[in-house]
Formats: sequence, structure tokens, C-alpha cells
Amino acid sequence: MNIPKDLLEIKEYSEEGYKPVIDYGAWRVAILNFIDELLPENIDFMSKHDETDEVFILLKGNCILFIAEGNESKITKLYAEDMVPYKIYNVKRGVWHNHTLSHDAMILIVENQDTTESNSPVIELTEKQQNEIVDLTTRLWS
Repeated sequence: MNIPKDLLEIKEYSEEGYKPVIDYGAWRVAILNFIDELLPENIDFMSKHDETDEVFILLKGNCILFIAEGNESKITKLYAEDMVPYKIYNVKRGVWHNHTLSHDAMILIVENQDTTESNSPVIELTEKQQNEIVDLTTRLWS
């Protein structure tokens, strides 16, 4: 029996990268799948969201969530959290972050619908910090 589309909306996304799948009111649900730019050796920046927290849930595969302390011009300390499936990770508003995913990973993301590049600054990592991302990944996934 088919449920009318005005009662139930079903979405999926299985291609590479990030895709919003449902926007409603002030919130958005998106999917993030593996993409080459998130390989540890390709991560050269961190981003943050000035107006919202951002929630990540690992649905399958592996993901390391990188969190950083610092200010608008400099990252001072990096942390790595090897995500556990089905746990909820809430990155607080204004916290620098990025992540690396295994090829089979799928992440559910919940954020404000108006989260855009204009309110999500990016900061470049130094070469030393880029190497630290690679080293942290190797230690956690060896």
C-alpha cells in the first residue's frame, strides 16, 4: 500500500560528497559520503559555523572528526575523535572542524538550513597541521 507523498517523504543519497536531502523550516538534514577531498592527505583547512551547532551521526563505515582550538587567524591545537556508529556528535557553534571518511562511510548531518559559506568561515592548516591530520588518522585506523 502506497502512502500519499503529502504524508511521508522518503529520501536517499548514495553518491559521493555532501547533499542536503530534507530542508524544513529552520533545519536541514544532509548526507555526507566519501569524497577524495576528505582523504587525510587532502585535508588542508578547517571550517566552523558562526550561527549554529552541527550534528553528525555515523551510519556506516568509519569517520574521524577533527576538532581544533584556535581563533580567527590560527589553529592552536588539533583533536581527533574516531566516531562510533549511531552515537550523536554535536560540534558546537564556532568550533573549527573537519573530518575524514572511509570509502564506505555515510554520515547523517543535521544543521540549520541557512548554514552557508557566508556564515561558515574557513581557515587554512599549516603543513605541520596537515601532517598531524595524517598522523592522527594513521594512529586511529592502524
